[in-house]
Amino acid sequence: MTAATTQGSASLAKMLQILELFSETEPVWSTNAIIEALETSRSTGYRYIKTLHEAGLLNAVHSGQYTLGPRIIEMDLQMRLTDPLLLASHGVLEELVDKIGHSALLCTVYRDSVLCVGECRAPDSPENRFSRGQRRPLFQGAISKVILAHLPHHRLKAIYPRQRDEIENAGLGNNWSAFRANLGKIKKDGYSLTVGEFNPGVYGVAAPILTDQKTALGSVGTAWDEKERRDVDVEHAVLAIKQAATTISERWMETRSH
Repeated sequence: MTAATTQGSASLAKMLQILELFSETEPVWSTNAIIEALETSRSTGYRYIKTLHEAGLLNAVHSGQYTLGPRIIEMDLQMRLTDPLLLASHGVLEELVDKIGHSALLCTVYRDSVLCVGECRAPDSPENRFSRGQRRPLFQGAISKVILAHLPHHRLKAIYPRQRDEIENAGLGNNWSAFRANLGKIKKDGYSLTVGEFNPGVYGVAAPILTDQKTALGSVGTAWDEKERRDVDVEHAVLAIKQAATTISERWMETRSH
């Protein structure tokens, strides 16, 4: 790789960092604040902002103020219509909700976290529950742990030294051997069951969506509050979720073979 190519890649990565600044709590950023956060020169910062604005990834709301742009909405629609994982889940999540009476979530791994990419809400489901577009830690909750257990060995070897403390705090082991043993049990069971990891008394169950190499593409999961739903048969929920995950895995693999 030439010096010019390396410099160009670094510049592109720096420009894309601007999109990471926007959040639910900070949806509007000024030009000055963006340049300050990027720790770059004003001329470079202006050029980055101009490029993203022209691409529709940033939207100028008033003088020197920006939000995320309309092109992102178009891209989201494109993903909803064409993403193989979402397409493979059509009808499956709805059927799962009918079987177990709880909202169903479709998730995938994203960096060192898990992202919700699809959902089907049960009647009277709380509005503040985990939903599409939100992320959770890779080491907490059933939907995350079941993906983690099915990641390739080399990826786990890379993750462990980086996030040893988070792994130990999540109860997944205080050394590499214990970490692998805990993940091995989840993998053998074919599902993850957690209680109270985000909220007291809330059960979480998830099963992996697997590739033909038996590595995790994502997971299907659900959660319920024991105080509100004492009628839930955990074993029934586990079986239904495992079947849903298997169906989505098979559908996804069929699309890859065509």
